[in-house]
Amino acid sequence: MSESTAGPAARTTSAPTNFWSIWNMSFGFLGIQFGWGLQMANMSAIYEYLGAKPDEIPMLWLAAPLTGLIVQPIIGHLSDRTWSPRFGRRRPFFMIGAVLSSLALIAMPNSSALWMAAGLLWILDASINISMEPFRAFVADLLPANERTRGFAMQSLFIGLGAVIASAMPWMLTNWFGVAASAPGTIPATVRLSFYVGAVAFFGAVMYTVFTTKEKPPADLAAFEREKAQSAGVLAGAREIVAAARAMPRTMRQLALVQMCTWLGLFCMWLYFSTAVATDVFGASDTNDPRYQQGVEWAGLCFGAYSAVTFVFSLFLPAIAKARGSRATHALCLLAGAAGLASVSVIRDPNLLLLSMVGVGIAWASTISMPYVMLSTALPPGKTGVYMGLFNFFIVIPEIVASLGFGWVMNTLLGNNRMAAVVAGGVFMAIAALLVLRVQVPTEASA
Repeated sequence: MSESTAGPAARTTSAPTNFWSIWNMSFGFLGIQFGWGLQMANMSAIYEYLGAKPDEIPMLWLAAPLTGLIVQPIIGHLSDRTWSPRFGRRRPFFMIGAVLSSLALIAMPNSSALWMAAGLLWILDASINISMEPFRAFVADLLPANERTRGFAMQSLFIGLGAVIASAMPWMLTNWFGVAASAPGTIPATVRLSFYVGAVAFFGAVMYTVFTTKEKPPADLAAFEREKAQSAGVLAGAREIVAAARAMPRTMRQLALVQMCTWLGLFCMWLYFSTAVATDVFGASDTNDPRYQQGVEWAGLCFGAYSAVTFVFSLFLPAIAKARGSRATHALCLLAGAAGLASVSVIRDPNLLLLSMVGVGIAWASTISMPYVMLSTALPPGKTGVYMGLFNFFIVIPEIVASLGFGWVMNTLLGNNRMAAVVAGGVFMAIAALLVLRVQVPTEASA
């Protein structure tokens, strides 16, 4: 597919895009991942501190996928139809999401009841999605097709770096800065401080991108305004989203199954890895056991380790994808992640968990870049934002299924065994690796 089909702002240049331009347009993901990283590493433990049982955890995480299902297509459509000479197309949404997310991060660790934490998670996830969804389209807007692997890999680099710091921060505050332990069974001071730092990082990183990267107006502003007028209103916007879903490109439909299996695997890990390490590896009996906080903090360090691998591996990912193709690269990376999650079940030395996270980090680096590289080659002009939002369906639908049904699986089939849930995540990831090989990517049709 030619570059002209990549989106309304796509451009062809004779020279590669400046490194620092790609750096600036991607830097906001450092802050966005700070928000996600703190959430993934700490929310299950926060819920258990507030009295939740293991089989109740999936339902309490429902906010994450459901807000994405609702918010991302809407924000994608709106950002496709937005243009301001001063603020551009995507950047207004970056700013709104950054303000709301930072406020929610400050409030979250001060939750005094389970219902309060669950409600704040809905607000936090909706706010993060407002900022995050346009970032995918932002790179596709500003880079020609042959440079998008560089752009999405740079996003992966910042995602990895942000997650390293966010995930490991409670452990660092305890072991490097000597923050005292909190009363048993309460949300630790290290978690509260980490969320405050995350609020500042989220806002600062996103605003850096807003102020350092300018967007170009649509090539035909008059035609853009006509399309905007024709799609004005809630019903017109809904009809356009539905029409886009019906006309979904074949590559996108094939990637749907890959994404659903991948994110089922990741969701199993995020739901139960931290508490599985606390109970199965550190041997904590409940949240009042001092080993519980130690285990959760070490699990956060493990999340930081896989994010560090993501950060480093992202530097090499464009070259690997160029040599092997995006499909084969993604399949191999997903198999590495499956092996990493499966190995956790036989580890009892906490230090060895860091080795397992190498495979997870490789899989995560590919997951946040390669599917978008494959997808961006197949999208029609002017629809990048809405299709990126629709693509998120294949992330959030399996997460919704897991949120609604995995509690029953935990209670009935797995006997509330947190470690078994982590291994199940590895199985889903291996299935995704096989499915990606059947994806037909336009730019690799002859490969």
